[in-house]
Amino acid sequence: MGYTAWSKPGSGINGLPLGLSDAATGVDAATSNVFRPIDLNQINVGGEIGRRIDVTIKNNLFALDIDRDFLSPFQKRDRKDGYIGMGKLIDASVKFSAYSKSEKVLALKNHLINEIIKGQEPDGYIGMMVKESRMWGFWDIHEMGYIILGLTNDYHYFKEKRSLEAAQKVADYIIERWAMMPKDWGDHIISTYVAVIGLERTLIALYRETGDQRYLDFCVRQRALPEWNLGIVIGRRNLIEGHEYAYLARCMAQLEMFQFLPYKRLLNQSRRAINFMTAQDGMSITGAVGQWEIWTDDQDGRRGLGETCGTAYQIRLFDTFLRLEGKSYHGDVMERMIYNTLFGAQSPDGRKIRYFTPLEGNREYFDRDSYCCPNNYRRIIAELPMFVFYLAAKGVAVNLYTSSEARIALNDGVTLNIRQETNYPTSGKITLYLDPSVPSMFPLQLRIPGWCNLATASINGIQWKKPIVSGKFISLDRIWAAGDQVVLEMQMPFRLVLGRKRQSGRVAVMRGPVVFCLNPDQKDSLQTKDAADLTGIMIDSATLKLLTDNSIHPDGVACSVKAGNEGFAIGVSGELSLTLTEFTDPAGKAVYFRLPDYSVAVPDELLSGN
Repeated sequence: MGYTAWSKPGSGINGLPLGLSDAATGVDAATSNVFRPIDLNQINVGGEIGRRIDVTIKNNLFALDIDRDFLSPFQKRDRKDGYIGMGKLIDASVKFSAYSKSEKVLALKNHLINEIIKGQEPDGYIGMMVKESRMWGFWDIHEMGYIILGLTNDYHYFKEKRSLEAAQKVADYIIERWAMMPKDWGDHIISTYVAVIGLERTLIALYRETGDQRYLDFCVRQRALPEWNLGIVIGRRNLIEGHEYAYLARCMAQLEMFQFLPYKRLLNQSRRAINFMTAQDGMSITGAVGQWEIWTDDQDGRRGLGETCGTAYQIRLFDTFLRLEGKSYHGDVMERMIYNTLFGAQSPDGRKIRYFTPLEGNREYFDRDSYCCPNNYRRIIAELPMFVFYLAAKGVAVNLYTSSEARIALNDGVTLNIRQETNYPTSGKITLYLDPSVPSMFPLQLRIPGWCNLATASINGIQWKKPIVSGKFISLDRIWAAGDQVVLEMQMPFRLVLGRKRQSGRVAVMRGPVVFCLNPDQKDSLQTKDAADLTGIMIDSATLKLLTDNSIHPDGVACSVKAGNEGFAIGVSGELSLTLTEFTDPAGKAVYFRLPDYSVAVPDELLSGN
């Protein structure tokens, strides 16, 4: 099948691709992002976020048997179907290399790429399938797509031309054979967009690096990406169109296409997903969505809740909208997911990764280092540094509060070194040190989370007098000079958050972005109880007390509380003395509990449609 070239935005008819009209698409004139990301090699991160990055590299990435579990299938090429996650591992290793500047990580990255390019066939194919299963054996296109992405990002970060050339050859292999798709491919099994997860986003990335319009044209004409308009499908129905990871991955492709082709319709699916998650009970209190990989809205907290692939793409989705719109709400959701579902999907030492991260019952680790979830976890962990600081039109925005340091090029040739000192979210105190290369006027924007009802800020010891509004960015505008210091202090009281649907009639204990859970191993009387029994416990909210707890991670916290076994007991406060730990406690089995008086509870500021 041939491909018709068309003009880039800004040229041609009204800046539109040939064959598409303003009336059909509705061009959005405002295409510039409010925020832009800081490159990975310009930032260092500490705190729990930095620790998770470090242990993922040291105890997970370096512990992999790459030759046996990843490279061997691509060298043998004897499969008829299946998935390894090679491209995702390459992508993660590229980003870890760019961030860490570690020679050991760089060597691992280069070994992966050397071996995978060495096995590329003359027609461009890179994969593990026998010839008769190539392209149309599940999940061959999915695997190739992420290999293209990993190789393309190797060029982006390291300017490795051989990687870009290999990526283009694989992409051309797919495009040239697309018209040969069997008519019954995937019938009654899986939707095409699920079978080729990530392909469009990959080709858009390749277009970004090469300017070759064939890749963007394929997404527009062959994959009809601007026309994709699927509602939220609840349940694991035929073709699995409710697959939330695949859905969010295609949303991300539309959002990235929007940077080149500013059609309002490209935002619709993502807005629909965000609305479903935050206003229609599609997201749990930890940020986890879906069950057994598909959309759900019943607030069931057990079993296959929170596929790790979906969590990674949720974070990317909210990051994209934060950059697009500049609304602090998106950053609030990001930090909720990061500190709970994302970090809860990994053992505290970094070695093991989960496929699902439920609220209730046993949490199990995945039995392999390969496949989609472990590799998507590595990828999103490698991207976390880019979510801390953003470059605004005239200044800098701080989204995630964690010990960190960045070097940022501002306007007019000014370079800013900015450093955070904090143990957030253990406390709400953040100190920022600013060191511009010359005294400069620009705004410093700080995210004030929606859970924070009282915050103060000072600059060089002088209190900021203007209002600080919960759920908004505060903008500190002034001429900044070397040595300037900003102190932000946010009160972090406990709050009791009302459950919804299946969790109705119970509350979760939260402090800042962190959800607390009950580990039943602390008491013999609790170890025989299942999750339903544990959520029947009634807690005395007046007895909540903050504790220091380093058992899950350094500088962590827990809380003590008095409770009773029976959900509607009278005088419960002395029956049980419990410790609730952070949600990342691997043995946590319950997050919702009963109260004697629900007037002290509040709706979830993120998930109640506000």
